Amino acid sequence: MKWSLNELRQTVDEPLRFKEVLDLKADLMKRRPDILDVSDVLVEGLFSVDELGVLGYLKIKTTVVLPSTRSLEPATIALDFDLTEHYVSFHERDLSRFEDTDVVIILENDILDLKSVVEDNILLQIPMQVLTEAERKADASLPTGSDWSVISEGQLKKLQKDKDGIDPRFAKLKDFFEKSE
Repeated sequence: MKWSLNELRQTVDEPLRFKEVLDLKADLMKRRPDILDVSDVLVEGLFSVDELGVLGYLKIKTTVVLPSTRSLEPATIALDFDLTEHYVSFHERDLSRFEDTDVVIILENDILDLKSVVEDNILLQIPMQVLTEAERKADASLPTGSDWSVISEGQLKKLQKDKDGIDPRFAKLKDFFEKSE
């Protein structure tokens, strides 16, 4: 689905609402080769005109299958996120009317391509660490070697807490000053 910026600006009276199911599997796999599978993407949203320009609000749902970052086994990630962006013409140079926290997209040739907007944001939502359901569980065993082992952050914090305790070699000295008073 594509709209020109002029079409979107004509929706001043009532927002342009839409609900689409997009098949982005081939495009996403082309842009990120480690993706194993992508379900159809449900996109619901609206475009409205406000004092800043064209505002887009989208709700995106899909499922992505990637290799686990720990074992390379297929891991399923459910993505369900909202997105709010402002769209402006490439002719506009002054963007000072927007806040620093606003997401402002400058449209090339004043054409908004919903497909590319959704693709970009799906790729941004994929986490750095991808784990299978079994790996997410606390009792999942972590890899070990002859002189090394992988520990979780929780185990690391517990080890550091234990180290903060008194060294057993100096345990008898802790009472030294109490007795001399």
